[in-house]
Amino acid sequence: MSMFQIFNVSGSAISAQQQRLNVVASNLANADAVAGPDGQAYKARHIHFQTEAMGGPGSAGVKVQTITESDAPGRRVFSPQHPSADEQGYVTHSNVNPVEEMVNMISASRSYQNNVEVMNTAKSLMLKTLQMGQ
Repeated sequence: MSMFQIFNVSGSAISAQQQRLNVVASNLANADAVAGPDGQAYKARHIHFQTEAMGGPGSAGVKVQTITESDAPGRRVFSPQHPSADEQGYVTHSNVNPVEEMVNMISASRSYQNNVEVMNTAKSLMLKTLQMGQ
């Protein structure tokens, strides 16, 4: 693998982790949502990655394969005075688990940071190699 392919691989990983952070941010922003524009409670979204060939042999990157909605049931809270309450007096909230999303956010942030560090290290190695030739 050439040094330039390292930038492609890390760049694809950074892009994928950025999308993951965006999905987590959307989930956290809607954690307490009751109903969206369609009248249904917000459903948590999950991102799925896929390996992607990156130009040369033995080099692969990552890309977002799909973003799916969770099919877990929403949290039901008894609140008969709420305008969105059903016949039994329950309001269905989103199915977002804030603790799980925070763990996901920390993991994505660390992966992002690690890939930035890989790129910085590759850049330093390339600069040192060029300096050796002087």
